[in-house]
Amino acid sequence: MSASEPSVLCIAGSPRRHGNSDRLLQATAQGVTEAGGIARTLIVSEAGIAPCRGCNSCSKDGVCVVHDGMQAVYPMLDEADVIVVATPVYFATVPAVLKALYDRCQPYWARRYVLGQPIARRRPGALLLVRGGGDPFGGECAVTTTRSVFAVLGIDLVDQLDLQGPDAPGDVESYPESFARARRIGRELVSISGKRAAP
Repeated sequence: MSASEPSVLCIAGSPRRHGNSDRLLQATAQGVTEAGGIARTLIVSEAGIAPCRGCNSCSKDGVCVVHDGMQAVYPMLDEADVIVVATPVYFATVPAVLKALYDRCQPYWARRYVLGQPIARRRPGALLLVRGGGDPFGGECAVTTTRSVFAVLGIDLVDQLDLQGPDAPGDVESYPESFARARRIGRELVSISGKRAAP
């Protein structure tokens, strides 16, 4: 992609389609488009990603031996100029479908820490977090887990929307200010990516 048309990968991490985090992600994608970027959406629950086997085969060559939907996701992660993750909070962390994707990023960890391969480029990213607010342990584990994955992907977490309150489908509609902020995040990520790509 050119500096004027950064590709933004919007990762929908909820197992439920068209829910609260999905709606915020759509707003971010809208902001990306408004700013001249190209938004691509990955629906994790439909990607066919199996859990990591923990076999450590990727430590040999940096390649995962499990052939499933993740094989189509790896190029999407590699080619994106920006990555945005939207997720609800389940038991203080991310849902199982998104955690499976995170765990399958082990080859990136192996390349960096076992094989000594440097990160090719650093890119901006953002996290959109939606939590009902009933869990006394909050959502910090979801943030930490995402930051860990971002680290091995070379993604700098430059913005985070942490919305507490929405629980049932559609509850997010009562938080119009969050939609405005999600759109703003999309626009700002395009701007940041463009500045990084400029000579």
